[in-house]
Amino acid sequence: MKYVFFGTPDVASETLERLLAAGLRPAAVVTNPDAPRGRGHVSMPSPVRELAESVGLPVLIPEKLDQDTIEQVGAVGADLAIVVAYGKILPEELIASFPLGVLNVHYSLLPRWRGASPMESALLHGDAVTGVTIQRMVKRLDAGDIISVESMEVFPEDTALTLRPRLIELGADLLVRTLPRYMSGEIFPVSQDETKVTYAPKYSKEDGLIDLGDADEANWRKYRAFAASAGTYFFQAGKRMKIKKASWRGGRFVVERVVPEGGKETDYRPT
Repeated sequence: MKYVFFGTPDVASETLERLLAAGLRPAAVVTNPDAPRGRGHVSMPSPVRELAESVGLPVLIPEKLDQDTIEQVGAVGADLAIVVAYGKILPEELIASFPLGVLNVHYSLLPRWRGASPMESALLHGDAVTGVTIQRMVKRLDAGDIISVESMEVFPEDTALTLRPRLIELGADLLVRTLPRYMSGEIFPVSQDETKVTYAPKYSKEDGLIDLGDADEANWRKYRAFAASAGTYFFQAGKRMKIKKASWRGGRFVVERVVPEGGKETDYRPT
């Protein structure tokens, strides 16, 4: 079983770690160059690079996926590639260079929530069920044939902070179970139902703005969706208030802890 692993952030390193633990060692790893991380914005290797180098895996760190990179990856002689949050769009020539294609781990039940932020979109729209899909990559965004899929419940109290690790674990386990069967020809890809496609856009900090006068359900969903990324905030007396903790009580969205603009975290007291 010879494959190349493409990935960059923690979600990818955690998946790679699970593959290694199962004895599914890639022939090579491709990751993005060092980038500023942490509060000090110090340039550091990606989590995938750190893990790969710690276990002696060959690592490619291209600035861009140009012809030289495609030739370097091709020299590995792999039959398959796996992509988990790599951070660059793979050119068609690179995808076509793998006889068994490129598998992508996507954190939704495709064709629902194709795009950049599937977990956030599921929470924002109040989905009671989500999951992970392993699809065969094509040029169109998240439109490839489905290789395997597994669903999981979204609990009413879930936020992105609690849902994300469960999705990562589910995706890694599904990949470990799927990879040997796919490479041995036991799994046949299934086309996505184009009539059921929805899209998950890339969200910005501005999307976290909450109006406390809006519907409680809508505000609660925003808080849940952006808890692990941009966060949510509102304005009070002209001052920006970042929400640190909120809850759902008796059908009401209740803000509990905030960080006032220019101040320290404190209990929230409505004016």
